[in-house]
Amino acid sequence: MEYQKITGWQKLPELSQLKDLTTPPKELYFAGQWQKEIFKNGVAVIGSRQMTEYGRRVIEKIIPQLVSQKQTIISGFMYGVDQYAHQICLESGGKTIAVLGWGINFKLEGFDLKLAERIIKNKGLLFSEWENQQPSHWTFPVRNRLVAALAKKIIVIEAAEKSGSLITVKIAAKLKREIWAVPGPITSRLSTGTNALIAIGKAKMYLGDFSSARAELIKKTNPLVNLLENDVLTANEIARKLGQPVAQIGAQLSLLTLKGQLVEKEGKYYLKNVN
Repeated sequence: MEYQKITGWQKLPELSQLKDLTTPPKELYFAGQWQKEIFKNGVAVIGSRQMTEYGRRVIEKIIPQLVSQKQTIISGFMYGVDQYAHQICLESGGKTIAVLGWGINFKLEGFDLKLAERIIKNKGLLFSEWENQQPSHWTFPVRNRLVAALAKKIIVIEAAEKSGSLITVKIAAKLKREIWAVPGPITSRLSTGTNALIAIGKAKMYLGDFSSARAELIKKTNPLVNLLENDVLTANEIARKLGQPVAQIGAQLSLLTLKGQLVEKEGKYYLKNVN
């Protein structure tokens, strides 16, 4: 994968926010087509590597909203919340910046390589302060400071009590960036960190574009769609709740799935995007 070194990045207005760091990078490298506009409205979407189904649904809800607002999605390219945020951004027609926790010249394989190629193809960027650095325990916290600095606001999707995402939040607070956290189930270990951020006032509660969500909800007249607003159900469960034949429900589910409105997983259905 071809990459370039950014010579004299300190002189580039689009990277001026990196000067806010107490330890700004000495060098910067990127892969992709450089467009300074991509840095104007950056929002960092971060969270756990052990993403739950709830986390997936949250990303599928909020990322398209952010893309529609012309915001660039910034994340750390690790499996879990990071990569899924990049992926849904691309599927929504948006642009994304992947800040790597290793050198730009590190060889990617499998899904990582395919995702990186999609980011570049869609005019996004791979970004690193190293050329040949191997990934290590210390490189990811160092990477986090770039994620925080490049963004105007941070949204934490899922984070355990000692999540690496909380390191990014701490850095973002020092940089006076907006900090938001998505509340999660109090029974989930991966919502402990996000719920705590909200509870102690270190983050505002992020619920997406709530006003648009309400307006769209009013427009929905399909009882099946309304039923799946707040639940994940099988075809049999939906048929029982609506009092309709399973075959009839199955036909509706198939049609809505083909349209991309529903997602089926292990026999259960949920809305792909609840806007």
